[in-house]
Amino acid sequence: MSLVKRLLATHQNFAPLALRIPVGIIFMAHGSQKLFGWFGGYGLEGTGKFMASMGLEPGMLMAALAGGGEFFGGLLVLLGLLTRPAATVTAFTMLVAIFSVHIQHGLFLSNGGFEYALALFAASISLIISGGGKCALDNTLSATK
Repeated sequence: MSLVKRLLATHQNFAPLALRIPVGIIFMAHGSQKLFGWFGGYGLEGTGKFMASMGLEPGMLMAALAGGGEFFGGLLVLLGLLTRPAATVTAFTMLVAIFSVHIQHGLFLSNGGFEYALALFAASISLIISGGGKCALDNTLSATK
């Protein structure tokens, strides 16, 4: 089986769809805060300054990578298009968030902890394993190969 077919192959059930929709929307919303300042976010400049203040330099580049990974990764996850590579990007983004921002605050979100990022990381890993499922655009791509 070719690499492309393996990347696009998926379990043919609706379980991944139940993850893809909310997880894709959540990642897109958080990415749009970082990139565009939507939904009360700080935009690229503000997020870049925040990241630089935490030692993630250059801050603007780190903000663009995090925001882009979340927004565009989330969009692809939502559509079920290149689901496994997109979920890999979102999983990596959550690992960086956990270990650079949240780990020192413990588990609980109420204390700024990593539980929310961990849940999004787990959902991303699940999509890496399962693929996009039914109603994913990956099915259309794999049918044409």
